[in-house]
Amino acid sequence: MTITDSVRDTLEMPAERVLSHLHPEGSFDLADHVVPTGREEVWRFTPLRRLRGIQDDAPLDGHSFDIEVHAPAGVTAGPVGLDHESRGTSGLVPPDRVSARAWAAADSVFLVDVPTEHVGDEATTVTLTGTGNEVASAGHLVVRAGAFSKSTVVLRFQGLATLVENVEIVVGDGAELTVVTVQDWADAAVHHSTQHAKVGRDATLRHVAVSIGGDVVRHDATAEYAGPGGSVEMLGMYFADEGQHIEHRLFVDHNQPKTSSNVNYKGALQGEGAHTVWIGNVLIRKIAEGIETYEENRNLVLTDGCQADSVPNLEIETGEILGAGHASATGRFDDNQLFYLRSRGIEESEARRLVVHGFFIDLIRRIGVPELEEQLVLTVEKELEKNVSKVQFG
Repeated sequence: MTITDSVRDTLEMPAERVLSHLHPEGSFDLADHVVPTGREEVWRFTPLRRLRGIQDDAPLDGHSFDIEVHAPAGVTAGPVGLDHESRGTSGLVPPDRVSARAWAAADSVFLVDVPTEHVGDEATTVTLTGTGNEVASAGHLVVRAGAFSKSTVVLRFQGLATLVENVEIVVGDGAELTVVTVQDWADAAVHHSTQHAKVGRDATLRHVAVSIGGDVVRHDATAEYAGPGGSVEMLGMYFADEGQHIEHRLFVDHNQPKTSSNVNYKGALQGEGAHTVWIGNVLIRKIAEGIETYEENRNLVLTDGCQADSVPNLEIETGEILGAGHASATGRFDDNQLFYLRSRGIEESEARRLVVHGFFIDLIRRIGVPELEEQLVLTVEKELEKNVSKVQFG
């Protein structure tokens, strides 16, 4: 896609420049992004050697996937041209080399378009099934919710692929949108996703990320506001098995007054070499008076040999706010919980399952998609069966 100078200036030159060490200034120009070495702050946790060259110069012209769409009446979902006016409307500017490469390599845009004032109880579901990872594929997805609409969009990723993508989410004034991404990849898949949301005046976005598969999954999700009164809720659930690397990087930019955000991610790890990374950051600009924000990450280590990195951050430029805070915790669950259940006649293996289910269930029930919530409860059960005898308490 060719971007005019005026559009490029609008996207790359915000009225107020605020530098963040966790979110360097983005650019569409690939020359502005050096090949990462792992010494950079934003790459220091990522196993670069397992990215199959997507951060360097590996081709991104693969098409090894199938897409299945289910859209309720009134919602359109399908490919459009690179020159479609929806592309770039979220304000996404590639923050790293992989995102910039994906922007340049994508040959179409997949648009999910919810019309103004549309209200529907049925979710739009887009399922991408990878059919091979010999050549990496680049994608560009736009989810657009018209003003005063109410809708849910579920994005499922499964099969085997090496996928790099940019996802734009645009929530119109007064709209309520839930976007759920489910990463249920095959073991050897690699998925790098850059997601950016713009939330309109008095609009609400619930963004849910579920990562339970793949060799390396790295998601960078950011949100900003197009007017006062906007609300963002980011929920996440991940379960890393032996050798898996799952990384979630969250950034909420409070660039408007009287906005709110809440980030809550929970993860579990089991198996030798399982590694999860959660980086949370909230920027409160000078203009963002009267905002309220909180971010939280909890990790449950089930076996030896796992590593969970959790780094919450707050960058505050004004004290005229309602509240701001963060919390992070990583550890094994308390063996007192196991003792309590065992003392009531519950077998040890079942007690272990109940403790882990209890860890996740409050978050699962907040997703708001009943059929997906039921599937995730079963997924937790299947994950536990892999290493149930190795679960450690302490």
